Amino acid sequence: MTSQVPPGLLYSAEHLWVHREGDRVRLGITDFAQASLGELVFARISPVGTAVAAGESVGEVESLKSTSDLCAPLSGTVARVNPLLEERPELVNGDPYGEGWLCELDVADADLSAAALVSAEEYRSQIGGKDA
Repeated sequence: MTSQVPPGLLYSAEHLWVHREGDRVRLGITDFAQASLGELVFARISPVGTAVAAGESVGEVESLKSTSDLCAPLSGTVARVNPLLEERPELVNGDPYGEGWLCELDVADADLSAAALVSAEEYRSQIGGKDA
C-alpha cells in the first residue's frame, strides 16, 4: 500500500505536513513518517506561547521503535496544541491528516513560498511513492 499524500498541503523534508489557515499553520506528521515510526506511545509538543525558529524542535514523539524530534518547518509561535494527543498519541497513526494533527503556529510571515516546503507531488516523488 502506498503512503497517503493529500493534495493541498505542503510538506517538509522532515516529513511534516503544513496546512495554511490565514496567518496560522497547522502541522502534523505525514502518513509515510507515522508508518516508519510505528505505533506512537507518547507525544510532547512545546507549550502554547513558545517561539520556535524553522529547523528547531517543536516537540517530540516516541514510538515503540524510537524517539524523534519534530523540527518546525517554519518560524512562529505555538498557538494551539492538539489536546487529544496527551492521552491518545496513537491518533497520529490512525488519522495523521485529521484528528492526529500536532499543533498550530502563528507565523510571522504568512508567505510560505520562502520556506523549504514542497507540494504533494514533489513530496510523493521524494518518498518514491512507496511505503515506509
